[in-house]
Amino acid sequence: MPELPDISLYITALEARIGGAALTGIRRKNPFLLRTAAPPIGDADGRKVAAVRRIGKRIAIGLDGDYWLILHLMIAGRLHWKDEVGANIPGGKNGLAAFDFTSGTLTLTEAGSKRRASLHFEQGADALAAHDPAGLEIESAGLKDFAAALSAENHTLKRSLTDPRLFSGIGNAYSDEILHRAGLSPIAMSQKLDALEIERLFAATQATLAEWSRRLADEAGDGFPEKITAFRPEMAVHGKFEKPCPVCGTSVQRIRYASNETNYCPRCQTGGKLLADRALSRLLKKDWPRSIEELEMQKGSAP
Repeated sequence: MPELPDISLYITALEARIGGAALTGIRRKNPFLLRTAAPPIGDADGRKVAAVRRIGKRIAIGLDGDYWLILHLMIAGRLHWKDEVGANIPGGKNGLAAFDFTSGTLTLTEAGSKRRASLHFEQGADALAAHDPAGLEIESAGLKDFAAALSAENHTLKRSLTDPRLFSGIGNAYSDEILHRAGLSPIAMSQKLDALEIERLFAATQATLAEWSRRLADEAGDGFPEKITAFRPEMAVHGKFEKPCPVCGTSVQRIRYASNETNYCPRCQTGGKLLADRALSRLLKKDWPRSIEELEMQKGSAP
């Protein structure tokens, strides 16, 4: 799922391309993309773009008259830009919609068979605010506000960082990178951290998001971002199961749950302990390794 650095990159690219341009029409290949009925989507036609904003992990395009197109890309939604006015919606099942502006065409695609990406059309500040989970904006937050948000509920650090009601724009990928940089376990409880650990986590959160925002902006340059992905070779642990940790060389481990997984370094983050992967530890039972050393012994004795 595109997260804060990715969405911010989209915002910058869109501001340069559609700011001040008029929306001439919306073509939808999938009728279920639009999740609102009032105001009618046709009311957007002919209105100029007055603003482009990030709301958590959503992209909000403001039109004259305080109208808003709100896009939530979910996991597999991606945006594409063509300077050609009226460019075709990408072919195949992935193409969902095209937004025609006087400056070009913005298209929306979604990989996979599930259609989770959504478009809402709203009018007014209150309607727009209803889409904001109101999590803390890390870039402008201070340590005191961060500590208050973190300790508001007692959850694992992984869950707290990815809760949009607590922190804005952080998802599965960057939470892994933040926790690795901070040297903290993803299952440590948020209300159990001491002051120094909270300060370390705050610094890691700000640094990770700022670093990746700069990195992605440099990569895209003046072009429209077409390489939005949660798995990047430069990442330390996310998507790096069994790859060496760039800090200590220990094999990165994972915890899998539902359709997500958490990646971590057991030496840097958990004191050498392996966290139980629910499905795998149930299968292996007593054979589940509890430490790096046990894991290495198992690997060494494998045929």
